[in-house]
Amino acid sequence: MKKALITGGAGFVGSHVADELLKHGYVVRALDNLSEQVHGPNPRRPEYLDPEVELMVGDVRDPAAVEEALEDIDVVFHLAAAVGVGQSMYQIAEYTECNGMGTAVLLEVLMNRPVERLVVASSMSIYGEGFYRDRNGRIISPNERQIPQLKVRDWEVRNAAGEALQPIPTDETKCPALPSVYAISKYHQERLCLSVCPAYGIEAVGLRFFNIYGSRQALSNPYTGVLAIFASRFLNNKPPLINEDGRQQRDFVSVHDIARACRLAMEEPAAAGQVFNIGSGRPFSILEIAEQMARLLDKEDLEPKIVGKYRVGDIRNCFADISRARRVLGYKPQVTLEQGLEDLAEWLEGQIPVDQVDAAQEELEARGLTV
Repeated sequence: MKKALITGGAGFVGSHVADELLKHGYVVRALDNLSEQVHGPNPRRPEYLDPEVELMVGDVRDPAAVEEALEDIDVVFHLAAAVGVGQSMYQIAEYTECNGMGTAVLLEVLMNRPVERLVVASSMSIYGEGFYRDRNGRIISPNERQIPQLKVRDWEVRNAAGEALQPIPTDETKCPALPSVYAISKYHQERLCLSVCPAYGIEAVGLRFFNIYGSRQALSNPYTGVLAIFASRFLNNKPPLINEDGRQQRDFVSVHDIARACRLAMEEPAAAGQVFNIGSGRPFSILEIAEQMARLLDKEDLEPKIVGKYRVGDIRNCFADISRARRVLGYKPQVTLEQGLEDLAEWLEGQIPVDQVDAAQEELEARGLTV
């Protein structure tokens, strides 16, 4: 049996990866700092974390904690990171240190304690805008939208002639655009691992996750995934807040599919040295998602509030081409959005989140990070 270390292993994604590994015969250890933003003001071992998981409480930026956590480990899943586009634009040092320095410390310890393979969690945020097609059929990697355009509430991505472009699936060949501090930090994590690991005989794989949703997400964290934020609003009998016009498109992927992809990336020999999009391969508008959640939670009276503002660091459209993951990893999404939302709604019963979305919105506005 292989022994796996999951950094960030007590969190939303990490705990599901742990479940997937345990089902397939791995021994699992988690290193997690149980940050207050994720685990609340009195953090302790989460009830959802399988009792078979050995939890070590410590920070990935602490070499001693990482050294201890790597004892007798064969493979590593590096998921530990500060998460949130909006917050990253003002907690710049925290995101840069946590994501960049944390990865650097892990790699320095691995230099003297190498493992067989490391899978690192990257993000779709590194792409900025996804690929588009113009009216002549050409594939375009567009420039970011500019503030003067956004101030007049023109949300569409346009070419130099002012023509609106059609979003299409984005594959791994797109050059990173890095529109936020969070995106920069995730690309930093990815490239550090893929550059350093081979020098020390460690195989590395990068997984670019799209918008993950599912049970165990931190509902009281206003900078987590959009579905968890919507859930927090609905459970507090408040309408979800939607930036721009709500028609921006994303790729929503179940955390169960993410966990499966992590295991496949660890086990498939041909994956070494590559990066993979991990999504559902299906685009949905933010407004569609809010309306579907309202129906499932019987909150249809709480109509989404279209804010009509742009948040600095956001993009208009990006959804995944998952052809490479299908071909190389044998990855195939198994949870439809409808199934995943029903599963999420079931888990939400009895949850009592603290809604901090309004406070987060006010913080961004006070800092001039909304237009």
